[in-house]
Amino acid sequence: MSTEIPLAEYPRPQLRRDEFEILNGTWECAFTEAGVRPASWDQKILVPFSPETTLSGVERQLLPHETLWYRRSLAHRNRPGERTILHFGAVDQSCSVYVNGIRVGSHTGGYLPFAIDVSEALGDGSEHELIVEVRDVSDTSHHSVGKQRLKNGGIWYRAQSGIWQTVWLERVPEQHITALRMRTPETRVGMQRAEVELTVECSADDAVPVAVIVTDDGHQIAAASGMTGTALHIPIADPRLWSPDDPHLYDLEITVGADEVRSYVGIRSVDVAPDALGVPRLRLNGVPYPHIGVLDQGYWEDGLYTARDDEALVRDIREMKDLGFTMLRKHIKIEPLRWYHHCDRVGMLVWQDAVNGGTTYKPWVISTPVISPRIGWSDRHHRIFGRSHAEGREQLLRELDEMIRHLSNAPSIVTWVPFNEGWGQFDAAQAAERVRRLDPDRIIDHASGWHDQRAGDLRSLHVYFQPIRPARWWGRDGRALVISEYGGYSLRLPGHRYPPRHFGYRRMKTRDEFTEAYARLHEREVIPAIRHGLSATVYTQLADVEDESNGLLTANREELKADAATVRRLNAQFRAEFDAAVIALP
Repeated sequence: MSTEIPLAEYPRPQLRRDEFEILNGTWECAFTEAGVRPASWDQKILVPFSPETTLSGVERQLLPHETLWYRRSLAHRNRPGERTILHFGAVDQSCSVYVNGIRVGSHTGGYLPFAIDVSEALGDGSEHELIVEVRDVSDTSHHSVGKQRLKNGGIWYRAQSGIWQTVWLERVPEQHITALRMRTPETRVGMQRAEVELTVECSADDAVPVAVIVTDDGHQIAAASGMTGTALHIPIADPRLWSPDDPHLYDLEITVGADEVRSYVGIRSVDVAPDALGVPRLRLNGVPYPHIGVLDQGYWEDGLYTARDDEALVRDIREMKDLGFTMLRKHIKIEPLRWYHHCDRVGMLVWQDAVNGGTTYKPWVISTPVISPRIGWSDRHHRIFGRSHAEGREQLLRELDEMIRHLSNAPSIVTWVPFNEGWGQFDAAQAAERVRRLDPDRIIDHASGWHDQRAGDLRSLHVYFQPIRPARWWGRDGRALVISEYGGYSLRLPGHRYPPRHFGYRRMKTRDEFTEAYARLHEREVIPAIRHGLSATVYTQLADVEDESNGLLTANREELKADAATVRRLNAQFRAEFDAAVIALP
C-alpha cells in the first residue's frame, strides 16, 4: 500500500479556505454480515478508492447482504470559536459515521457530497477514532446506481461501493459561509457591462454583513457589500466573457465576519434561439455556438469511478480539446468538483446527466427505439419504466435538486440531462419544469435519446445502427435538434487488456479502418445534417470501458485509435459549416 496521500488537492475550488486536512490514505477495513460490527480489522484499504478496484489494494465486491466498515485515527483538537466539519465527497450507497463511538450522521445516495459538524463529538481530546459503516444494495433496489450492475456485461459495468471521493476535515469560524449561489444572466458578445448576481449563504440564523471583492489578474475591478441570504448585484465593466475559446475566470474574495473564502466566476450565458433562418440553435453569449461533444463516462481501469490522480482528469479534458471537441457529456455520473474546475479553466462545455435509478427495466421499452427511433411511450406509465416505487421517484427528484445546487456555479456546465434512454424515466416534462425553476439559466435535455415527452429545450436523438437523417425528425416546436449519442465504433488494439465479451456498434480491425469509417460517418451524415438544423453532437465515447471497446482512447488512455489530424480536420469542418449555416440569409 502507498504511504502517500492520493488526490490530496483541495476538493472544493469555488469555496476555498486555508485550514483543511485531507483524510485520504490507508485506512483499516472489514467486511461483515449486514449490521454486524467487526470482531477484527484484518484488512487495509487505500481511500478514496472503492474496495472493488485495484488501486484500493482490496479487490473485493461488497455484496447487498454485507456491511463494509472503515476505521482510522484522527489527531485533531477543537479550538475556541471554531467548528470542525467532516466532509465526504461521495460514499456509495448509504453510510453511517461515528466519531469516538458517537454516531454523528448518516447519508443515502452514492453520488453526492455531504458534511457533518463533528465539533461536539471531538470533545476536548486530541486523538480520535473515525468509523464509517457502509451498505450498498447496488441494482437490487430503486436507488440511483448509474450503469453499475452486480451482473455486469455489455453497457453495464462492475458495481463499486464505499468511499470513492475525497474525505477531509475543515476548520471554520462559528459563523461561516456555507454556500455560494452565482448567476450571470443575459450576457452577450460585445456588451459593455455585465452583472454577477451572488448570494452568500451563512450558518448564522439571521442575515449578517458580507463583503465581496472581484479581481482580474490580481487587480481589483469591482466590489460589493450587503447581507447574507440576499442577492448582491456586482457590475463588471467591459467583461471578458467565458467560452471554450477564451475560458476567462474572475477571482472572488468573500468575507463574512472572521470567515474568508476564495472563489471564481465565469461570465457567460447559454440558451436556445432561432438563427437567421429561423432554425433553433444552441447559443453561447447570445451567439450560435456548436457543441461538438464526446460521451464521457469517467471510468478507469484501475480505479473504476475514481481517477488515479488529479492530472488524469486534466489529461482527458485537454486531449479532447486538442482534438477540436468543445463539449463533454458527463454520462450518468457526478464527478468530484475538481473535474468541473478543470473544465472551467481549460475551457470545455459540459452536459451533465443525472444518475438514473429504478428497478428492473423492460427490454422492450428500452431497446425498441434503437431499431425504430420514432417509437416512444408516455413516461406517466411508471411501471413499464421500472419506476413504480414512489420512494425511488422522490429520491431521484431530491438528488436532481441537490446535483443542480451542488454544481450550478460551474460556468462550464451548460446543459442538464434529467433522464437518458428511458432508464428509470418518469414524468420527464414535469422534471424539466422543476429544473427550470431551480436553474433558469441553462439548457435542458429532458429525455436524452428516446421516449421524448416534447419538453425541455432540445429534440435529443440517439442514432445507432441507422443513418443520421435529422430532416426526418426535426419539428418546428422551438427546440434545437441534437444527436446526443451516435457512432460507438469498436476497435481493440494489440497490447491492451480486453474482456472476452466484445460490445460496440460496429467493429473495426485496424486504425486505418477505424479512421476511414469515422471520417465517412462525419462527412456523409453528420456535417451535412447541420443545414437541416443539427446544433450539437455527442460521439460515443471518450475511452473504452470494460466490454465496450468503442472509445476514441484505450481504457488506460495510452493510445488514440483514430488519426488525430483527421479528427481535428472533421471538427474544424463542423465548426465552419455551422458558422456558415447560422449566418446564411433566406
